[in-house]
Amino acid sequence: MKLISWNVNGIRACVKKGFLDYFHQVNADIFCLQETKVQKEQIDLPLEGYYQYWNYAEKKGYSGTAVFTKEKPLSVCYGLGEENEAEGRILTLEFEEFHLINVYTPNSKRDLSRLPYRLEWEERMLDYIKELDKKKPVILCGDLNVAHQEIDLKNAKPNRGNSGFTIEERGKMTDLLGAGFVDSFRYFYPDLEGAYSWWSYMSKVRERNIGWRIDYFIVSEKLEHKLKDAAIHPYVLGSDHCPVQLEMQTP
Repeated sequence: MKLISWNVNGIRACVKKGFLDYFHQVNADIFCLQETKVQKEQIDLPLEGYYQYWNYAEKKGYSGTAVFTKEKPLSVCYGLGEENEAEGRILTLEFEEFHLINVYTPNSKRDLSRLPYRLEWEERMLDYIKELDKKKPVILCGDLNVAHQEIDLKNAKPNRGNSGFTIEERGKMTDLLGAGFVDSFRYFYPDLEGAYSWWSYMSKVRERNIGWRIDYFIVSEKLEHKLKDAAIHPYVLGSDHCPVQLEMQTP
């Protein structure tokens, strides 16, 4: 089973830059999007053989998530039923063997003005994930807006305390992993440097690979024995993020 997650930074713009070519080429069983920046009436993707689920933000041109899956889920949940879901950041699909949670974590903003909200959101998410995990294993994917360790970004020292690399945000990721979950990429490649999934749009930054790894597949430890491989696809353009991949054994 192959799963892909990609922050497309606007699906309509990404389609114009070759999204569908990559989508058909990679032939994923489940394909998750973040930051779709689209409303229902603004998109009609021809994805034959896939069920489509979209969580649109109320604000136009902002946030949003989507999941495309070959297998019809048993159930679909849009958000947590809480106030923050006006931003369309969470989609949960229940399958026979696991829950899939597709997430676009709020950014703390450059001045960290949204950090308190972000930390509160993280706490609610962790409670939600742990409750689902009691019922069946969880696969959590998406743009989690944090580089967990220094190995996960090019310039760790000057970025200490910046949005996405604060002690508080990194601590929330540590809490998640400590609650019985595995960072699938580091499971296979614990010491691999230069593996990034996001780059600034500043000139030559992506070409020089000055990036951050902030896009993840996090899985329940109960699924560890089914992990086959994880990958990052930096050669795929169309967004300031690139797709990340997880391969798992099927039952």
